[in-house]
Amino acid sequence: MTEGSKTSADQDQIALICERYHNNPHRMLDILRDVQDQFRFISRPAMQTVADKTGLTQVAVEGVASFYAFLSLEPKGRVTIRLCDDIVDRFAGLAAVTEAFEKALGITVGETSADGAFSLEYTPCIGMCDQAPAAMVNDVVLTGLTPNKVHKIAVALQDGQPPEDLISDRFDNLSPHEGATRMVANNIKHAGAVLLGPVPGDAGLKAALDQTPAQIIDQIEASGLRGSGGAGFATGKKWRFASKSQDEHRFIVCNADEGEPGTFKDRVLLTERPHLLVEGMTIAARAVGAREGILYLRGEYVYLRALLEEVLAERRKAGLLGKDILGTAGFDFDIRLQIGAGAYICGEEGALISSCEGLPGEPKTRPPYPVTAGYLGHPTVINNVETFCHAARILDRGAQWFFDMGTAGSHGTKLFSVSGDCINPGVYELPYGLSVRQLLDMVGGEDAAAVLVGGPSGTMIARDTFDRKLTFDELATGGAIVVFSSERNILEIVEYYMSFFVHESCGYCTPCRVGNVFLQKAVAKFRQGLANPADIAYLKDLSATIIETSRCGLGMTSPNPILSTLENFPLVYSAMVKPPKDRLRATFDIQSAISDARVLAKRRSSIYDKDFSR
Repeated sequence: MTEGSKTSADQDQIALICERYHNNPHRMLDILRDVQDQFRFISRPAMQTVADKTGLTQVAVEGVASFYAFLSLEPKGRVTIRLCDDIVDRFAGLAAVTEAFEKALGITVGETSADGAFSLEYTPCIGMCDQAPAAMVNDVVLTGLTPNKVHKIAVALQDGQPPEDLISDRFDNLSPHEGATRMVANNIKHAGAVLLGPVPGDAGLKAALDQTPAQIIDQIEASGLRGSGGAGFATGKKWRFASKSQDEHRFIVCNADEGEPGTFKDRVLLTERPHLLVEGMTIAARAVGAREGILYLRGEYVYLRALLEEVLAERRKAGLLGKDILGTAGFDFDIRLQIGAGAYICGEEGALISSCEGLPGEPKTRPPYPVTAGYLGHPTVINNVETFCHAARILDRGAQWFFDMGTAGSHGTKLFSVSGDCINPGVYELPYGLSVRQLLDMVGGEDAAAVLVGGPSGTMIARDTFDRKLTFDELATGGAIVVFSSERNILEIVEYYMSFFVHESCGYCTPCRVGNVFLQKAVAKFRQGLANPADIAYLKDLSATIIETSRCGLGMTSPNPILSTLENFPLVYSAMVKPPKDRLRATFDIQSAISDARVLAKRRSSIYDKDFSR
């Protein structure tokens, strides 16, 4: 085949991909994901073809293609290995695993082999902290990695075995659920009364059909259900706002983009309670009058795609989705699956909506809020996986049943994703109101010196505050509980999380884009022993500026690793502070300051390089 005919054939294939999504520019992320999967990258000619078919400019297409980490403008290997670079993975032996992969494949992280067979790279938390170190090999997840396992993996892949064969040599014969659970253990350590215990099929949906939309919302409000993603907004109030909109075109969106490092409880619900999730979304649709829904699944959970698509197909066949659900005339509702592509910011609801619309995942200015003007400008209810599952159970068992669990202001149960330095990492479903100390006793974390509640955007607490309660009003969490023993370096943890926020910022707000870099560098100074007392005030002042001037939740919470450790671990910072000598600041490191100049000038300094010789 000549180069010209190959290019023409590629364009034909890309055109078919676009047609698969009806040349709809709002399905841009789906289109580009398929192009990436088929060609291993998104070339400029490919972007032009996509632009022609969808009626956009090439610049607009490139804006999407360049935004998401799992899309690439340069060729990737036929097998792309993404090593999870979370702090938990680092402490669990990531360095040795990385070295083993580099040695076996003959490439370093960030490189693609000369024959185009392999790419090796790091990626932030993939939701496997309870079984770290972990990695994605194309769409296959591998957990509990060791150097010995890596050697066997590399040999198999180099022999031409597909990544799925690493799970089972009969992977294609496994059901989607079997395939998912062979890859990733659920690690359910404690099943509570609401979500992880016995759940009757569609009892909540059937009960909802006997009620008016207003009565459904009344039940959700009476139950005290609040959003389980961390913000804790009253679910019933959100549904009521959407139901009262004058716009009759409404949407239900499930946020299954749990990208907060240390959080993996939705992963378990998606695996073990997918029908309950869809049931909850369908009840929400009944309550607010929506006909269309979107289940936004983070790209790191693509291994669950076949399972979720099977569940949606089964429910359509059973009359639980589609037209006239369960024989109820006029009750029409269906759901499409939207796969993300590696962008933490898409966990923010405005950015998630942008992503669903085929745009870069950038937050939207608020107001208006999604309940009045969300997806494509229409009223949109966005809740996370756990919240929709709770709603289905409330309609089944009643508002009072749910309200009576937990504590004042925090009703029902909560799924806690526990990882780090403990004996029993995994998922625990427990009523709100227990203390951190009680949870540590359950998980085998008696040696904990610090506990991160709510992920890096949450709070790091010390031993003297372990009696604080896990509730919305005292210690709120979307689910993440990361345990750190006394062997861990608090400043190392803080610096890592600041580097995470620097990497994941969408870049729209200057204070977030630039300020977090300054914060990270300031923490590095403390670690190097170059800080002085004024730098503590600098950390606080800059953090306050970033929080005050950022337009989305990432910037408003990104300084939290610093602020919460300054408050709860002040001695860690003060121990690294050096008082100024002779009224001179110790924070300026001349060697670091001129390092870039050395590279640009391609020469060294006769003044500052002691070993310089003419």
